[in-house]
Amino acid sequence: MREAVSAEERLIATLRYLATGRNYEALKFSCAISPQLLGKIIPETCWAIYRGLKDEYMTFPSTEESWKSIAHDFQTLWPFNNYVGAIDRKHIQIVKPAHSGSYFYNYKGTFSIVLMAVVNAKYEFMMVHAGTNGRVSDGGVLHETAFYKKLVNNNLNLPNATVSSKPHHVLPYTFIGDQTFPLMVNLMKPYPDKNITREEKIFNYRLSRARRVVENAFCIIASRFRVFLTTIAIDVKNVDAIVLAACTLHNFLRHNAGNNYIPPSYVDSEDIENGVAVPGQWRDVGRALMPLQQIPRPSNLNAREVRESCKSFFNNEGRTSFQEGIVDGSN
Repeated sequence: MREAVSAEERLIATLRYLATGRNYEALKFSCAISPQLLGKIIPETCWAIYRGLKDEYMTFPSTEESWKSIAHDFQTLWPFNNYVGAIDRKHIQIVKPAHSGSYFYNYKGTFSIVLMAVVNAKYEFMMVHAGTNGRVSDGGVLHETAFYKKLVNNNLNLPNATVSSKPHHVLPYTFIGDQTFPLMVNLMKPYPDKNITREEKIFNYRLSRARRVVENAFCIIASRFRVFLTTIAIDVKNVDAIVLAACTLHNFLRHNAGNNYIPPSYVDSEDIENGVAVPGQWRDVGRALMPLQQIPRPSNLNAREVRESCKSFFNNEGRTSFQEGIVDGSN
């Protein structure tokens, strides 16, 4: 075993590990570093990458102005009014830790930890939470995050709700999730598909169209950092380092590499004229990160009233020129 490895060699070995998903035994030949030493330096380097980049490339908004800037991006790019982030969770497959029993065993019959993230309009991670055991199969993972505590206690400094030209169209600044999340005043989710009205279909379409950014962000990191296409075979306590480093590097590359990192054709898009979705090239790689089990969550009355107001807005003054054609064409 070598006694010393330079900082440059550590970084190269770590980036090769993230980019190829090859295990330590396979990397020892290309890196000229023993598997035992790789097992030590790769997690250390991942933590160093995360700590060195997070303050500039993964900062969570804390002011009304920053939230309004994010909402402006969503309105411009998607559009969805007063939308400040897409939330989702995925399983990251791991080798079963010794003496862990069924603690990390998920509903798909594999072992995993859960990655939860909040993503902005540009496919960038604003918040990442990793490490929850794979047994969690509903929105319960959300409750373990500092983000959720701030959300329910109104401590995120979100701007005040806006009112459209009609007084009953009150539009709070809101995050968007899928059916597994609870419906809250500042967290919208789709209407259930059963006995759904046309107006509700339009709302669901607009919501799912905007929420696409988080699904694409997860799959981009899986295709670019191919360690997520494998079953990660390291000590479970070090998986968080790999996840956080990959998400931070993803944001760094979004800022500095532009279309060389994510060409427009790489992400999902829409052919508005023909009313069809155009799959992004990342789908050619395969879907490595598994969704959590879909279990409906209860809703409170006030949140349902907000969703009704949003639905009415998107079917009236907030409508787009193409939404009816796409929704009607999907029937």
